[in-house]
Amino acid sequence: MLGRAGADLPADPPDDVLLAVRAGEGDEDAFAVLVQRHAPALIRLATRLLGTGSEAEDAVQDAFLSAWRRLPEFQGRSSFGTWMYRIVTNRCLNVLRARRPVAPLEAAGDLPAAEHTASPARITEAHEAVRELRDALDLLSAEQRACWVLRELDDRSYEFISDTVGISQEAVRARVFRARRCLTQALGAWR
Repeated sequence: MLGRAGADLPADPPDDVLLAVRAGEGDEDAFAVLVQRHAPALIRLATRLLGTGSEAEDAVQDAFLSAWRRLPEFQGRSSFGTWMYRIVTNRCLNVLRARRPVAPLEAAGDLPAAEHTASPARITEAHEAVRELRDALDLLSAEQRACWVLRELDDRSYEFISDTVGISQEAVRARVFRARRCLTQALGAWR
C-alpha cells in the first residue's frame, strides 16, 4: 500500500445522485464536479445541434445555470446526465427556433457532384462536405435536427431521445426518418 500508514486513501468518486443532492443543498464544489463530468459531452451535443462553438458554449452555460437554480427540484427520476441532456437540448431548440424560418427543401437546389483528386483538393472537398452537411441540417426543423443528432451522431436510443426531447418514441422515429430523408435528398451529390 502506498502512502503513509493511517492516511486516508481517496474513495471512489461520488456518483451523480449524491453530488446532485449535495449541490441542491448549496455545495458548489459538488456542482463543479458535475459540471466537469458532463460539460464536454453537452458541449459536443450543443455544437452538433447549433453548428457553432460559441453558441454551444452559451447554451451549455445557460443550461448549467438553470440546473443550479433548479437542483432542489431534481428528484432523480432520470440520471443527472439525462436531465442535463434534456435542459441543453431544450436550450438549443429554442435557439434554433429563434434563428430563422426553416427553408423548404427545394431551396437547397441541385448540389454539384464532388471531384476526387489530389490531397489538397480532397481536404477542400471534405471541408465543403461539412459545410454542405451544416447547410442541410439547417433545412431540418429544430425538433428533427435534435432527434437526428442524438440518434445518428450521439448514438442514443429512441427511449433516451424520447425522454430528452419530451415526445413519444414513435414521434422520435418519425422525426429521425424525415430528417434522414431530407438529408439524403439534400446531400445526394455526396453519395
